[in-house]
Amino acid sequence: MKTVRAFALLAASAFAIAATPAPNWNTTVAEADGAHRVGNPAADHSLIEFVSYTCPHCATFEQQSEGALKMMFVHPGTLSLEVRHTVRDVVDLTATMLTRCGPADKFFGNHTAMMLAQPDWFAKGRSLSDAQMTRWRSGDPASRRRAIAQDLGLVAVMESRGYQPAELNACLADDGAAQAILAQSQADSEKFGIRATPSFVLDGELLDGAHGWQQLSQTLTPLAQ
Repeated sequence: MKTVRAFALLAASAFAIAATPAPNWNTTVAEADGAHRVGNPAADHSLIEFVSYTCPHCATFEQQSEGALKMMFVHPGTLSLEVRHTVRDVVDLTATMLTRCGPADKFFGNHTAMMLAQPDWFAKGRSLSDAQMTRWRSGDPASRRRAIAQDLGLVAVMESRGYQPAELNACLADDGAAQAILAQSQADSEKFGIRATPSFVLDGELLDGAHGWQQLSQTLTPLAQ
């Protein structure tokens, strides 16, 4: 009887272990060293994505890769994904400051929203008035960033993510954060030899010639097998 009871307890324990769902590593987000990382911090492989918000190829990459990259590689813990910013101009800096506004766990949602809205705010940029352009060149840096964010509709993108105007203004006014972002962008470009966006570093090595989802997916697919 004791043997039967012991076997039943062992079977129940095994069932409980089997029934425990695998962790969804897409919900594990951390901010460190000027970047945001999603995924298993102990994953066998790490991917760094270097992006610019004023880069159309980066927006295309986000459209093509976001679902597959997160579900096939990040979700099961095979790969951790880190996003770093290659800042090209003041518009890029403004968008970067907005996407980084708030807690770390909001970053990847902000990042996707900003990238997917890029065609809309590019269109606004092509129809700027002389008065708007003057606002972009006048006043202190924080005032210029606020003007850019308003005129291009970047504020509206972030408000759709649940942000309040006062919160966004505070983030845009943070000159210390702006300088840190620019310094990190420069340091990363020098360290990894980034010359175009998007670019990717897999396990510490820059992927030569990979600047889109088609090339990157060919490299990553064997990792999921």
